[in-house]
Amino acid sequence: MRPFVRFWFFFGIIGLFPPLSLIAQFTQPTDEELRMTADPKAAGEAAIYLYREEITDNQNGIFTLYNRIKILTEKGKSLATVRIPYDPNQEVANDIQGRTIHADGAIVPLKAKPEDLMDVKTTDVQVNSVTFTLPSVEVGSIIEYRVRIRERSNRVTEPLWEVQTDHFARKEHFEFRPVVLGYVKDKFGEEMPYLLWSYHLGPDAKVNVSKATNTFKLDVADVPAAPDEDWMPPMNTSIWRVQFYYTSDQDSNAYWPKAEKRWNSEVSGFIKPTSALKKIAAELVAPGDSDTEKARKIYAAVQKLDNTRFSRTKTKAERKEEKITEIRKAEDVWNQKSGTDDDIALLYVALCRAAGLKAYAARVVDRSRANFDMDYLSTQQLDDNIAIVSLNGKEVFLDPGQKMCPFGAMSWKHNLASGLRMTDRGADTVETPEAVQGSAKVQRNADLTVDPSGGLAGTVRVTMTGPEALYWRQSALQNDEDELKKLLNEEMGDLLPEGVSAEFDRIPGLDGYESDLIATAKISGSAGWAQGKRLILPGLLFESRAKHPFLSTAKRETSVDVHYPSEAVDEVTYHLPPGYSMEGAGPSSNVSWPDNATLQIHSQASSDSVTITRKLAYNYTLVGPIFYPALQYFYQKVAREDQQQIVLTRTNTVQGRGGPH
Repeated sequence: MRPFVRFWFFFGIIGLFPPLSLIAQFTQPTDEELRMTADPKAAGEAAIYLYREEITDNQNGIFTLYNRIKILTEKGKSLATVRIPYDPNQEVANDIQGRTIHADGAIVPLKAKPEDLMDVKTTDVQVNSVTFTLPSVEVGSIIEYRVRIRERSNRVTEPLWEVQTDHFARKEHFEFRPVVLGYVKDKFGEEMPYLLWSYHLGPDAKVNVSKATNTFKLDVADVPAAPDEDWMPPMNTSIWRVQFYYTSDQDSNAYWPKAEKRWNSEVSGFIKPTSALKKIAAELVAPGDSDTEKARKIYAAVQKLDNTRFSRTKTKAERKEEKITEIRKAEDVWNQKSGTDDDIALLYVALCRAAGLKAYAARVVDRSRANFDMDYLSTQQLDDNIAIVSLNGKEVFLDPGQKMCPFGAMSWKHNLASGLRMTDRGADTVETPEAVQGSAKVQRNADLTVDPSGGLAGTVRVTMTGPEALYWRQSALQNDEDELKKLLNEEMGDLLPEGVSAEFDRIPGLDGYESDLIATAKISGSAGWAQGKRLILPGLLFESRAKHPFLSTAKRETSVDVHYPSEAVDEVTYHLPPGYSMEGAGPSSNVSWPDNATLQIHSQASSDSVTITRKLAYNYTLVGPIFYPALQYFYQKVAREDQQQIVLTRTNTVQGRGGPH
């Protein structure tokens, strides 16, 4: 898949060299390739790349992608459908060739016209995908295709080579021919004369540079599939890749002080506490308010603004019609009652300063995407603005640009994230704190009536605190109520036993971000099965079909990133059918990974009901590979304990209103 990159305009000479040589015809498959049914170096793979090639030729404005793929199983046939993203405003993607080669050597060429689908469109960006499906693909086939994307105008690209994919590759070749003359300039007009690359590669893999042809090349063999493990860390720390970029310096000790100074100057100008901002702040807070009260009131005010990260950025035509000007400073955001998530975060800092608070802006990498890399000499890697406010002698990290995020909390992708921050002396690097233990909790309280056949009917009340509540509140901003209920039904359905479903009916409190989010659903279906006089039910209703992590991988080389410490509490009350009683004491367990995680299960029975409570809590966010065996051992025990059942026995008499029967 072709990744999108950032672009810089340049002024220089293009086309000094002819296009890179390309294979005029497709590759003749070997007998071994035609006959093969598996690859010993890629056991169990649904398909493998026989060859991958990406060539980025800035001198002639051409990007070429060439793939040869061997289909080994039915699942692998999905690779016959190809989607290549491109920018239709800047690029033309109409040079596509492809064919399918059957195991007997028969060739079926691609004749169908590719589709052109629009994936994303905003005021500034449009992303389309050219899509096609190779014909007559069977298990044992080789599919082969080449796509050329041509630039409409002179641009400088910064290619990202994604060396690892979802499948093993026998051979890969990457090539980049950058511009020769002219300087690349950043948005400030500063020249960036150095072309560097940030990389994470396997042993012995190296980018080779040819000064004679001004070409960068990477050739690798036997590339393993990208790791696909539970709770993976950010991709830039675990997947083999090379990111090219232009920069003003070659040394981090020279680059970052200048970058920090420039960023600090830009942000300081935007958030300068003007007289207009001081007037706005004075209207939001009262003279007798404490610093915390001021910070909360200002936070509540900016949360009410239209955050276009979660709504829709207006087009240039709409902005012109409504006489909305370009945002150049914080007070513009307030006056327009609208801005991006980054604009609103900076407005918050500006208003706090205008109210007399010590407040600072920071810009960090989105931890769901990447980790901050000091050896990657570019502020392009930074994603989001956050705020830091000094309250009661302690710095509090806040996320005002995240719509519906409670005061005092942050989106998990901004916890343990690094980047740049303002200080009293200028700017410096920063790492944000870990999420507070106990701030993330999900509790499910189910009250269910069981019939003699094992049918269930009742309700569940789900209470969410922290990241889960934020996730669903932000989902509600981008989905209508019916769609939101559908998504909740699907998530709950993945937890409940086969044959049992949930139908959410009430989700009050979506508009209030400072309180727990509560949703209620009706539960119905059949979860039990009869064995003679016995009726057997799952003891842990919400775990009977859950996918427990870390069970299948005995060894791990990447860290585990569970996003944030969390606690999940389930309390399920089964009202027994008349004439039934529970055998034994019911599910019970107390499993511990000392100082890290615990699982507690206990049961409480009466004459006509049983309540099972399960609590799983962990207080870590990141776990290094050295501790993985202990983590896996804990979750193996969790998976075993979650399979406990309830056994009900039918007695000879049933007590009802009319007496014994």
